[in-house]
Amino acid sequence: MQRLVNKRVLLGVSGGIAAYKSAELVRRLKDAGAEVRVVMTRGAREFITPLTLQALSGNPVHGDLLDPNAEAAMGHIELARWADLILVAPTTADLMARLAQGRGDDLLTTLVLATDAELALAPAMNQAMWRDPATQANLQLLLERGFKVFGPAAGEQACGDIGPGRMLEPADIAARAADCFSYGALSGVHVLINAGPTREAIDPVRYISNHSSGKMGFALAEAAVEAGARVTLVAGPVTLPTPGRVTRVDVVSAEEMLSACEQALPADIFIASAAVADYRPARVAESKLKKDPASGEGFTLSMVRNPDILATLASHPQRPWCVGFAAETDRLLEYASDKLQRKNLDLIIANDVSQPGIGFNSDENAVTLIDRALQQHHLPCASKQKLARQIIAHIASRFSGHSE
Repeated sequence: MQRLVNKRVLLGVSGGIAAYKSAELVRRLKDAGAEVRVVMTRGAREFITPLTLQALSGNPVHGDLLDPNAEAAMGHIELARWADLILVAPTTADLMARLAQGRGDDLLTTLVLATDAELALAPAMNQAMWRDPATQANLQLLLERGFKVFGPAAGEQACGDIGPGRMLEPADIAARAADCFSYGALSGVHVLINAGPTREAIDPVRYISNHSSGKMGFALAEAAVEAGARVTLVAGPVTLPTPGRVTRVDVVSAEEMLSACEQALPADIFIASAAVADYRPARVAESKLKKDPASGEGFTLSMVRNPDILATLASHPQRPWCVGFAAETDRLLEYASDKLQRKNLDLIIANDVSQPGIGFNSDENAVTLIDRALQQHHLPCASKQKLARQIIAHIASRFSGHSE
């Protein structure tokens, strides 16, 4: 069931008595980590109210194809693109027939036509309707087109008949929905990442910071989601868009970043990619500091140490598996190995920011990964997105071996 973590399931509910089970199915899908949105046919609303499914899913329920509010933003196309899986439960004989014919005469059938997502049906109907040659022909046609069909089960039906046609139980449907997805290397794992610079105020208009763009950390967050992880991204002041399915917490200073990281615990893995300022002014001026026009002298800024976020989490009672970064301009591997051991890390990622075209503010990077045994694994220059996937794959393999 961990394969449903971070997956987007669009649940279609059609007009059959088994629609009452859809409420339990929504709960099962959400408990497994999926985000759920619901589309109801007109008939479904005669059996269960949209308000019930809205309350359980935490999202508005969709029902009308020609909804002026939704269509202002091409609502049905956006829903079709949003979904990783469209699961119709229950699926009536009528809906199976319309899907087999390629009809698009309501919102649900239109979404099925417009999506590239996986498609799955959970049939529910009278046993005679299920056995009817027309229904069986529609079933074969849908299977040939790549639809997955869950069930039906056999047993006593609402009408009193006994035979095949009962919708599978919600727990069984949720388990089969999980089987629609391949197992991610970090499925079910909570990954905490910090990214970007911090800013340490001098006065209301000036601050101390660095050149970090946050691109590497954001690429790692995206790659971790692709690997099935639940990701919390604590971001310093950057202008990057939030990767999909990532929980983002924005901060400014090092102290704020530490607090946000501690509040995000427990986490299984912590990747400290942020360029945190080592020092901050001892006192922040309440108003803008003015230079003395009569003096050509400079001024002295008294500084104090910032908290070490990585070392703090590496010694935390809820310690995650810790990955650090070492951005250096010389003696790269020596300094990185020292940092790994001094801060009690599980892995460190070393990159030479003195090299042109890689590191801060660039779209490419090259790194060396060093583990506790000081074994080195070099990743040559590549885009930060590609490099992030390689790093996450390496972390996943090491974390998996650690947790066994």
